[in-house]
Amino acid sequence: MTDPAAPADPPGAGQRWLDPGEMAAWLAFLEVSHRLDRVIEQQLRRDAGLSHAQYEVLSRLEAAPGGQLRMSELADVITVSRSGLTYQVTQLEQAGLVRRAKSPADDRGVLAILTPDGRAALLRAAPGHLRVVREYLIDALTPPQLAALTDALSAARPRLRLRLRQPSR
Repeated sequence: MTDPAAPADPPGAGQRWLDPGEMAAWLAFLEVSHRLDRVIEQQLRRDAGLSHAQYEVLSRLEAAPGGQLRMSELADVITVSRSGLTYQVTQLEQAGLVRRAKSPADDRGVLAILTPDGRAALLRAAPGHLRVVREYLIDALTPPQLAALTDALSAARPRLRLRLRQPSR
């Protein structure tokens, strides 16, 4: 029988807490990812008037055959939510950087298509973007560290992609 006067288990009791090494890795990742995102956001706004999410949309479209992707395919590879993607594409469309069209292969499908102005904006932003990514991440790591980072993040990526495809818990 349990003592009714005994304190209840603290929230999260039974959880596997982070050990000091895991906590150090988590906090380093958190700080670097947030700070890097902030520096990238500033550079993209300054050089091309784009948000980081908009730059990602444009770069994914540029890399796609014909400069176009179905919105559903774009949503699978982009780092914003589906509603966030719709918002970003709408903003890009209003700026003349992207256009939408019905998919000729599927009446329900919608394509996001990179426009010449979108390609020009991407080309304006790309040199500064590359400089920031290189200066604050790539060149800060040795080749073995970069390989380890790639391996580690590649291991985590499928879990996150799977989780984000499922309904919210």
